[in-house]
Amino acid sequence: MPEKEENICQVIDHLSFVIYHLYNLGVVTVEILTIGNEILLGLIEDTNSSYLCRAVRGMGGRVAHIAIVRDDLDAIAAAVRASIGRGAKFVLTSGGLGPTDDDLTLAGIAKATERKLEIDADAKAFVERRYRELASSGYVTNERLSEARLKMAYLPEGSRPIENPVGAAPAVVLDDGETKIVSLPGVPAELKAIVEGPLQGLLSNAFGRGSYRERKITVRCGDESELAPILRRVASIHPEVYLKSRASHFGPDVRFNIMICASGVDAGQAEQMIVGTTSDLKRALEEIGVRQDE
Repeated sequence: MPEKEENICQVIDHLSFVIYHLYNLGVVTVEILTIGNEILLGLIEDTNSSYLCRAVRGMGGRVAHIAIVRDDLDAIAAAVRASIGRGAKFVLTSGGLGPTDDDLTLAGIAKATERKLEIDADAKAFVERRYRELASSGYVTNERLSEARLKMAYLPEGSRPIENPVGAAPAVVLDDGETKIVSLPGVPAELKAIVEGPLQGLLSNAFGRGSYRERKITVRCGDESELAPILRRVASIHPEVYLKSRASHFGPDVRFNIMICASGVDAGQAEQMIVGTTSDLKRALEEIGVRQDE
């Protein structure tokens, strides 16, 4: 290779190296800790981690590590310390925020960061209000703030609660040095409602790419090849939205789940992208006689 061309190649390689490392310095590194014996026993699937991976990626972050941790104080503390030690900017935990004795996530975080657990006034007010609402709706027998219910208001000192639009346990945010620890409930509907609701401002500021939304449509179609041209056409209309089909099971009554995923500068834009794509997709499916589950 001539010397001039070799020098150009060296310059390109150097620039690529610099750009790669500058990019990675700017990417928010995330670690996910899913906490619960029921997952390790195979009783339920860890759908929270996959959802959080999609949400983080959609906002421009990068998930570097995922771990499933048993309901054990020392195990949780060790996992949190390890994530902090690896330099994670965000540690997202799911599970272990409830009223039972084996809900130990916040105690584990307190131990890992050498903090005390203490009653937080805002968390207590939230739990009290939520149980008044649940009692008035007939979902629980009374609104009394029992010891078990009060447990959900004990947070590591210096942390702050985030309202849970669906459940009784608030999410919790704690800044520990350069690491932000966000503790979310394990119930998928609650976790998703918090991520796509009250947590949006914090996530947008941290990741810089706004909001993530997703929607699933289940269709009755025995042949994915029939869906392929429809997905291609809708994707060409909405290139900023990710579409993916996947069979829910095999057999004569096979159904396909179609995931629609979008990121926007804010929740409104992301939701608008989802709504527009969903509308076009449903219309296109109706044109070829593919039925959708309600």
